[in-house]
Amino acid sequence: MECVRLVKTDFVWPGRTGVAGGQLHRSVVRCFGPCAGSRSDWKRVFALRPLSSCTFYTNHSRSSLRKRIRMKPSSLFAKATSQNRVHQTASARKHADGILVATRPVFRSLLLLVAIAATGIFGVGVSAQEAAPGIELVPGKWVSVFNGKDLSGWTPKIRYSPVGENYGNTFRVEDGLLKVRYDEEAYPEFGNRFGHLFFDQPLSSYRLRVTYRFVGEQTKGGAGWALRNSGMMLHGESPKTMAVDQDFPASIEVQLLGGNGTNPRTTCNLCTPGTNVVMKGKLFLPHCTSSTSKTYHGDKWVTAEVEVRGSKLVRHIMEGETVLEYTNPQLDDRDTHAAELADARDGNLLDSGTISLQSESHPCDFKSVEIMLLEDPAE
Repeated sequence: MECVRLVKTDFVWPGRTGVAGGQLHRSVVRCFGPCAGSRSDWKRVFALRPLSSCTFYTNHSRSSLRKRIRMKPSSLFAKATSQNRVHQTASARKHADGILVATRPVFRSLLLLVAIAATGIFGVGVSAQEAAPGIELVPGKWVSVFNGKDLSGWTPKIRYSPVGENYGNTFRVEDGLLKVRYDEEAYPEFGNRFGHLFFDQPLSSYRLRVTYRFVGEQTKGGAGWALRNSGMMLHGESPKTMAVDQDFPASIEVQLLGGNGTNPRTTCNLCTPGTNVVMKGKLFLPHCTSSTSKTYHGDKWVTAEVEVRGSKLVRHIMEGETVLEYTNPQLDDRDTHAAELADARDGNLLDSGTISLQSESHPCDFKSVEIMLLEDPAE
């Protein structure tokens, strides 16, 4: 294995921080190369000043780092993984002294880049705050992005179906409501055919508010955890970069849950398909975490809100109270697809992306979907 020590660099970003704080320093060590019998092409970059106090970084520009540094070969130390994916425990990631930099297999990267060239990675080829056709979003004002008549301005992506195909008329508009339904002809069993209805524009800083309810019985074959379960996906990838059999977009999920009639069951929770966040100053790795909301039993209408300020802050809000808060949403290098997206978009940190609503096997209705643009993400 070859090791390269980067003694001098010409890419310093003053004050640029990692996901949990700290600053990138000029002197770094880059160790790379497959170990015997390994197909791994992962590369690891270690900050050196000082090693003991460095933090795990994920938001630095990868390709620019590769292109702009001047490397001087020397013999130092090396460490490589023996798999195509990097597996680390929470403790290891917490105390890691650098950033993971992945170089993906050429063929897969080319396919992803083709999709990105046409659509954008975490959007649909338009700027992050540009309005979709027929919908004019206004800073500081709530705007309905569901017209109550049809799915104009929205695109379905349902597992095992191509982008734009609304399999089984899963997402439909009836009686002025956006409904999620599973007709028996199309869904004799759910079959893990998870779906997402994407708003046709990426956003960065905004407030999103939905009024929803769960109705009827769960579709046969739905998972136990999917009972009275839906969600709002934030900072997501474009549906056009999703594989046809992909279950969830890489995104931040505001999980919407209904009570089971008996037990406490919070809503406006957090789940992280292909992503991580920073909570209380530390990289937070659990897939789902509960909010502090109360439980909403029955089929009553419930209003959930989320405030998103780029990568700086995300707040989940119920009845005017913050029930969950975190920062630095980012792609998770442990997930192969998410790591490919991070490589292609030149970084892990998510400061914009798509919004989508879920279909997860339990019928639900959305009475309203509203967005307010925020002018200053730092406020």
